[in-house]
Amino acid sequence: MPELPEVETTRRGILPHLLGQTVQAMIVRQPRLRWPIPADLPGKLDRQTIRSVERRGKYILIGATRGTLIVHLGMSGSLRILDPKSPPRKHDHLDLVLVNGTCLRFHDPRRFGCVIWTEDDPLLHPLLAELGPEPLSAHFDAPYLHGKAKGRSMAVKAFLMDSRIVVGVGNIYANEALFRAGIDPRRRAGRIALLRYEKLVVSVHSVLFEAIEQGGTTLRDFVNENGSPGYFQQTLQVYGRTGVPCRQCGELVRTQRLGQRSTYWCPKCQH
Repeated sequence: MPELPEVETTRRGILPHLLGQTVQAMIVRQPRLRWPIPADLPGKLDRQTIRSVERRGKYILIGATRGTLIVHLGMSGSLRILDPKSPPRKHDHLDLVLVNGTCLRFHDPRRFGCVIWTEDDPLLHPLLAELGPEPLSAHFDAPYLHGKAKGRSMAVKAFLMDSRIVVGVGNIYANEALFRAGIDPRRRAGRIALLRYEKLVVSVHSVLFEAIEQGGTTLRDFVNENGSPGYFQQTLQVYGRTGVPCRQCGELVRTQRLGQRSTYWCPKCQH
């Protein structure tokens, strides 16, 4: 699944192509995504000007004159800027055609993504209203995390991936941040001291900033807005490295299912 750095990379990639442009048409080839695209949506967007392209968690918010498109890439989705005359591939479900002769094309083989329209404040939409703070914002700090963790017996990795606690820290980056902070992902969130949460916040910041800078992490299904892969996977320390020597100490990296997600850690470096 595209995680926060992949979504932010996509947002930055499409921003200069969309900002200030007017919508000429919306072409919907497959309306049955996670939630069906209403038949009247193309008419609502006709001749609207795109005013902003923002991100909230893993959602891209395309703000138009009279509303906002809320886009989620799901498990396998991507957005590309193309010539609208380019032949659509099998899973190219939607085009947002612009008057400047380009289009934003939504591709989603598994159809777990969504394209939702709202004319209200998008941050108050049910999908976004309960999300925690952004991990790269000033609101995400050690006192906040430590306070939220009090009395919680859940594993710290599951705690870090809870979007009501902090939004957008998915499986790859939770594994990597906990490794950098030297924290065993299985430890109870409520048993971790404030000083260790300070290290974790720094680690979350650094791993996300680096991933965004390098274009995200290439998984089987993800490519960026130009169709080019990201390169952060080349620097992964533990994720996907089961049984491989730790780059830091040489101990073999371990894995287990934790909260139904694959979890990776070094038993020597993380405690």
